[in-house]
Amino acid sequence: MTDYGVIIKAAQGELSMKHAAREQAFPLSRMAIRQCANAIRATHRGEFEAATELLAEARRLVRTMVTTLAEHPDILYAGFVGDAQKELAEAAITLAVIGGHDIPMPAELAIDWPPYLNGLGEAIGELRRHLLDELRRGHIPRSEALLIVMDDMLGVLMSLDFPDAITNNLRRTTDSARGIIEKTRGDLTLVAVQTQIARQMQHISTQLGDGQVPVNGPSGDDVA
Repeated sequence: MTDYGVIIKAAQGELSMKHAAREQAFPLSRMAIRQCANAIRATHRGEFEAATELLAEARRLVRTMVTTLAEHPDILYAGFVGDAQKELAEAAITLAVIGGHDIPMPAELAIDWPPYLNGLGEAIGELRRHLLDELRRGHIPRSEALLIVMDDMLGVLMSLDFPDAITNNLRRTTDSARGIIEKTRGDLTLVAVQTQIARQMQHISTQLGDGQVPVNGPSGDDVA
């Protein structure tokens, strides 16, 4: 005869361990995401040292979270861990590009490829923000260089054609990044053209002031 009490006891023991692990890991995910958001804000303010320290704390939290759930893969890959890893990748890549460094690889961040690639795509939005800030400062060459980096990052995403179940909906992230880049390209082109026109007008104004450009056509001496 089946002893249902044994089933209940075994189920309670296993599920209690899972629940305890989740309750311990979930707050770490929220804390890591908060640290990453703060790191991105510090990066945009040019506070690179503070951003680096915040990212180090975020990496520690993510590692602790993964270790806590190592024996519970069903929870480890349930979603909130990947969200924290994605935010870590986004913040680390944003800091690297704006700071003028090579972007880190997933192994360096101790995260999986799908959240890393989605973080790469989301970092394109943060780079657009930085590019627009540079445009407002009149730094067009810097803005053009950033757009090239964004294009290269999009090229990486577009070269990977795998089912969404494997990449955590990377196709959606890629489509969003493509739209951001095209909008940014339009903004940059508009400012570049306006700047060129302004320079040409300034040049003409300078020539007029120096008397190099005739205002009323040819002088009387030139008339036959």
